[in-house]
Amino acid sequence: MIEITLPDGAIKKVAKGTTAMEVAQSISEGLARNVISASFNGETIETHTPLTESGKLVLYTWNDEQGKKAFWHSTSHVVAQALEELYPGIKLTIGPAIENGFYYDVDFGDHTISEKDFPTIEKKALEIARGKHDFKMREVSKKEALDYYRKQNNIYKVELIENLEDGEITFCDHSTFTDLCRGGHIPNTGHIKAIKILNVAGAYWRGDENNPQLTRVYGISFPKQKQLTEYLELLEEAKKRDHRKLGKELELFTFSQKVGQGLPLWLPKGAALRERLENFLKKAQKKAGYEMVVTPHIGQKQLYVTSGHYAKYGEDSFQPIHTPKEDEEFLLKPMNCPHHCEIYKNSPFSYKDLPIRYAEFGTVYRYEQSGELHGLTRVRGFTQDDAHIFCTPDQLNDEFKNVIDLSLYVLGSLGFENFTAQVSVRDLDKPEKYIGSVENWEKAEKAIIDAADEKGLDYVIESGEAAFYGPKLDFMVKDALGRQWQLGTIQVDYNLPERFDLTYKGNDNELHRPVMIHRAPFGSMERFVALLLEHTGGNFPLWLIPTQAIVLPVSEKHEKYAEKVLNSLENHEIRALIDKRNETVGKKIREAELKKIPFMLIVGENEEKANTLSVRRHGGEDLGSIAISEFSDLVAKEINSTLKSF
Repeated sequence: MIEITLPDGAIKKVAKGTTAMEVAQSISEGLARNVISASFNGETIETHTPLTESGKLVLYTWNDEQGKKAFWHSTSHVVAQALEELYPGIKLTIGPAIENGFYYDVDFGDHTISEKDFPTIEKKALEIARGKHDFKMREVSKKEALDYYRKQNNIYKVELIENLEDGEITFCDHSTFTDLCRGGHIPNTGHIKAIKILNVAGAYWRGDENNPQLTRVYGISFPKQKQLTEYLELLEEAKKRDHRKLGKELELFTFSQKVGQGLPLWLPKGAALRERLENFLKKAQKKAGYEMVVTPHIGQKQLYVTSGHYAKYGEDSFQPIHTPKEDEEFLLKPMNCPHHCEIYKNSPFSYKDLPIRYAEFGTVYRYEQSGELHGLTRVRGFTQDDAHIFCTPDQLNDEFKNVIDLSLYVLGSLGFENFTAQVSVRDLDKPEKYIGSVENWEKAEKAIIDAADEKGLDYVIESGEAAFYGPKLDFMVKDALGRQWQLGTIQVDYNLPERFDLTYKGNDNELHRPVMIHRAPFGSMERFVALLLEHTGGNFPLWLIPTQAIVLPVSEKHEKYAEKVLNSLENHEIRALIDKRNETVGKKIREAELKKIPFMLIVGENEEKANTLSVRRHGGEDLGSIAISEFSDLVAKEINSTLKSF
């Protein structure tokens, strides 16, 4: 007999060789019907894998992320089989699950594939799925695996296998299909009731542009057709909210091939919106004791070698800038923190001076692959709302909690109310990914968890998601469409102070190392604006939106009164415009609606006589005729309801 520990702490004694599915059946038949994947002692297993030792078992259903991952990975096998049957001679490479669905990278050879082929692929894949074929894992020798794929002339699978050792190579079989696979599948193909091929794109083998280009087939699947229908409706709504589309319509930003890929150009309205975001955070930071600094866009290569950023980000950086001086190299800065370390080092500090809090809206540069660039969410030049706090170990807890408060204020003021916190720690199995001592990592991780507990945050711990120099607390926000994004990060760092030899004089007159906190509530201005656009659909909070009201004179003879209204609004610090075009009021209203302007102020003969405004809210609500002072009070009240003081 062996002991199986379940997530709630319950222990079941079962015979050695019992499978995860049999454990589920022993709990309830209802659970067994819904279980599609499992993990044992932290490792993903098949539901029919015999359990041969005592340990911790987690059973996953479609409602669990791990369950979806197994479901989508299994579907990638089914789609791969369908592709092989429809396009003989193709060469399969890899087909992982991703955040929403899966993809399979395929060398189609002489075949071509386009959107018109999607229904045929879906039909064939569903035919296979209906066969209720079991997914079966089997271990094979390296020689057997190489022979199998060499016969198919599949150079990609051969390359993967050559980097593996005997004892770690497994195949997955279902129906008449076999694939090189590490595992993690649903019990059988019959669980798959709906499949949709979403799109195809080019992808280099192993992400290297020197390698052959493959075709990446993206898809998604569900256990019910209704779920697919709902997902496709969500996709349509997401298209309407695409920040690239809205950014163009609202005249916020653009890109230029002459300037360069991934380098956004902010138009006047977008620049004004950014400025308001910056001023909003600067005001809160000033109250919290931050001091603004400014650092250059470049730095000597050695600066980033010292910090460790060159070793970690060197391949993703722009090429070094060589000066006329021999052996002198500069880099476009990939991070602001090394510069802030040098600012701290400029002056001697005692424990009485700490904490020191430096903040900067600093622009950084990383050479992202062109295929990974996406609007404002993935760019090559972006501005971080960066700050670094240098404090004593005794101050760390309070400082970290203060940063949590600031982050929550930022998210709340911008309508991001639905979030969880993620404590990102080291992967203990991959120490080579990180710099610094184990002791410092343990202290840093404990500091974050303690602060999160004391603030009562709802958080999860994710192994392997830490930065290379320290653990962090990330805010995982759900937008209006239920999509999850990482917004805002706080990191504890004992390592950069050591690498830069930062010190302060303690009350014992000895030199000590400060602890460093990295924080960026927005993350980057570009990505934050993109997510805010998609979350709000372009209907920004009233305090932030570029144009809060537009004055619409009924005819040319009412323009003088419209000017008077505009001046009065500006005196009340309301951002407004006049539409003087020779168009009907109806057309002006429709266009103002498209531009997401919150208030339309119609002024005609009646309004001029009564010294009032006829107010229409974006979306069609008629607020009637009111005095200008009454309207300004309405705007102020609405702003104060969302933008609370910090």
